Amino acid sequence: MSDRDSELLQLKNLGIATVNILNAIGVYRLSQLQQLGPAQAYVNIQQRGIHVSKVMLYALQGALNNTHWSDLSPEAKQALVEAADKLAQKENEINSQ
Repeated sequence: MSDRDSELLQLKNLGIATVNILNAIGVYRLSQLQQLGPAQAYVNIQQRGIHVSKVMLYALQGALNNTHWSDLSPEAKQALVEAADKLAQKENEINSQ
C-alpha cells in the first residue's frame, strides 16, 4: 500500500479491493475521485471491463459524503443509476462513431 492509497482507504466504504479498482482507472487521490464524480468513476470502471455491481456506485457516493452506502436514500441511489446510465450511453455513442 502506498501513501497515496491510504488517503482513499480512510474513506467510508472503500477497502483495498475498491482502491485497487480506482487505481486501475487512474484515481489515486480523493481530489481525483471528487473531480471525476461517482457516476463517471463507475462508468470508467465498467469500461475497463471490471465487473462491479451498483453497490460500487453507491459506495463511491457514500465515500464522498462520508456515509455508508446503505444509508443513501432510494431516490439518491436511483439518481446515481440514472446519471451513470446517461454517461455510459454517451460514452457508447462516442465510441461507436
